Amino acid sequence: MSAPFSLPDRQYMQTALDLAWQGRFSTSPNPRVGCVIVQGQQIVGQGYHVRAGEPHAEVHALNQAGAAARGATAYVTLEPCAHHGRTPPCAEALVRAGVARVVAAMQDPHPLVAGKGLAILTAAGIATASGLMEAEARVLNRGFLSRIERGRPFVKLKTAASLDGKTALANGHSQWITGEAARADVQILRAESCAVLTGIGTVLADNPRLNVRAFPTLRQPLRVVADSGLKTPPDCHLVRDGGATLICTLTADDGRFAAQPNVRVQQLPGQNGRLDLAALLAFLAAEGIGELMVEAGAVLGSVFLQQDLVDEIVCYQAPKLLGDTARGLFALPENPAALAHGPSWQTVALQQLGDDIKWVLQRT
Repeated sequence: MSAPFSLPDRQYMQTALDLAWQGRFSTSPNPRVGCVIVQGQQIVGQGYHVRAGEPHAEVHALNQAGAAARGATAYVTLEPCAHHGRTPPCAEALVRAGVARVVAAMQDPHPLVAGKGLAILTAAGIATASGLMEAEARVLNRGFLSRIERGRPFVKLKTAASLDGKTALANGHSQWITGEAARADVQILRAESCAVLTGIGTVLADNPRLNVRAFPTLRQPLRVVADSGLKTPPDCHLVRDGGATLICTLTADDGRFAAQPNVRVQQLPGQNGRLDLAALLAFLAAEGIGELMVEAGAVLGSVFLQQDLVDEIVCYQAPKLLGDTARGLFALPENPAALAHGPSWQTVALQQLGDDIKWVLQRT
């Protein structure tokens, strides 16, 4: 079902990818999908999936195109769905509309689709092709794909440090190492994430909110607390502000949060008195979490790194020097082999935000 693609094909698919990106704050647990319908050389319909339970991208585009969809080409960033969920199958909607050709950026690996959508279209006599700009489509849906293909979320570790790699003064004071522009960017990262995870140490020390406050969003990320001993205070922001919070612990729920409908306590397996992070990630994936941002202290962040559970590091670095007694970015054992074998991370993006630098790294 692959075929050579023309320059206009690529241009229309790029438009579909740009549309899909508009849903990055709201589609989870569904993938981000955009669709463009072209009749001749004119776009007659376009749309993107906004939120789970609402119409998919293809439906928005077909509604806009109307009768002009007959004989047209549909460009969609993910294979049209083939199953009845909260909405009817998009593949059948494209058949009913009479489109002549469907180009998908990639096939959907979800077991309920996995080629079935394209098969429905082919059986109806519609020309199909897939693989156009697939690499870009995979980046767009890296969380959804990680959840389906690996059984765990795509994990993004967010850190903030001084020029000498320190995160707080020796007394724990850390507000603010980075400037306003960097802190505003963190709000965007949270909004793009399905969930934000922190440790009980951060909850007790900083009483964070871990929500999106800088701009309105259709959905807030789930806040997740790694709290082995169930020490989360009932009066902390994560409990009292009404946002959805999941407390993952080794102990049984003692009922102290029963009066808080926004709080859920989940007992999970442990290792050496600590939560089994691999089990925690598998549980979150089963709950529909595709992109997870970890905002935690040096200890928990280091455990994620040591267990090879981090896919991307986003480090905001400020031009400040805090000195040798300040608290370090990570708490990792010395690893002489790291020098001999070279870095295990590579820079994928650098951006200046005010006086600070946003440094994005991924595994090599």
